[in-house]
Amino acid sequence: MPTSLFIAKLLGPLFLVVGAALLSKPEAFRALLREFVASGLILYMAGFFGLLGGLALLLVHNVWALDWRVIITLIGWASIVRAVVTIFWPQWIVSIGAKLIEFRAAFAAAAAADLVIGAILSYFGYFA
Repeated sequence: MPTSLFIAKLLGPLFLVVGAALLSKPEAFRALLREFVASGLILYMAGFFGLLGGLALLLVHNVWALDWRVIITLIGWASIVRAVVTIFWPQWIVSIGAKLIEFRAAFAAAAAADLVIGAILSYFGYFA
């Protein structure tokens, strides 16, 4: 359990800050997304580091328990899947990114998801 608590303390505030930033500055993130999908190098680097982070997370925390800890495991697996798609099929990421730029509600939905995940992880990491 100490590993789960450490990761929750690490990722919880990160998700909270990103969610709050997405909610408060959606136009800035829309501009960042435009730059991201326009750069092959940035796409590859995001895939590389996403794969590295996802693998590192799962190497220390691949817990399939029916409690809050599974959130950490799902984040690791989601990072790996997204990274592999980004590395092998960057055109999909570009296509999805272009759609997300136009779909304004996507940023609010992403912010809400980040805030919920961040709140859950922070609660269990710091207060439970």
